[in-house]
This record gives sequence, structure tokens and C-alpha cells, in this order.
Amino acid sequence: MNFDIHTEQLADDAYIISLTGEVDLYTAPEFKQQLLDVIGNGAKQVIVDFSETTFIDSTTLGVLVGGVKRLRTNDGQLSLVCSDRNITKIFEITGLDRVFTIYPTRVEAVEQLDVSSRPPA
Repeated sequence: MNFDIHTEQLADDAYIISLTGEVDLYTAPEFKQQLLDVIGNGAKQVIVDFSETTFIDSTTLGVLVGGVKRLRTNDGQLSLVCSDRNITKIFEITGLDRVFTIYPTRVEAVEQLDVSSRPPA
């Protein structure tokens, strides 16, 4: 089974969770636990990086929807990084592309975080 998860803290309330390989019924529980852990640690801005992900299924979508609901109750935001057309198409077909902001690169997602987490001038 090809799966790996790596979490990086960018700021007090900002994290990136990078997923590698297949995120499915068997690996999604580990992803869910990681997502709940960062939210529990005070995350308000979470980026899930699918750049190295080769497959997702409905279990993964369920984890993402659960995560965005939890974050929104704390005025948080969940963004995605994905350039794989097969995976972005899943978000489009399910209408979840209207729920999540999907960035083509990690750099663009992080830049957007920086803009939104700066104090107003």
C-alpha cells in the first residue's frame, strides 16, 4: 500500500497536511485523525496538499467535508492543492469545488494564507 502523510505547521493557526499515494477507505482514517489533531491544536487555516496523491475516494471526500465543517465553526478555512485533473474532476462532479478553494500549486495556496492571516492595515 502506497500512502504517506506529513504535517507541517506554518504559523500558530496554519498547517499543511501533505498526502502521498492513495487516500482511500483504508488510509483515510489516518488522514482524518491528523486533520482532527491539527484542528484540536487550534488550526484555523488548513491546506491539504494532494500534489503527490494518486487516488482519492468518497471516504476522503467525507473526511474533507467533516474537516471544513469543524473549521467553519471556528471561522477557519480548509483549502486544497491539486493539479491532477483526475482528482480535481472528482471535486467538480460532486460540486465540492464550490466548497473548497483548490489551488494548482502549494506556493499559491501558502501565498493566499499569508494574505488572509495578516492583520488589517
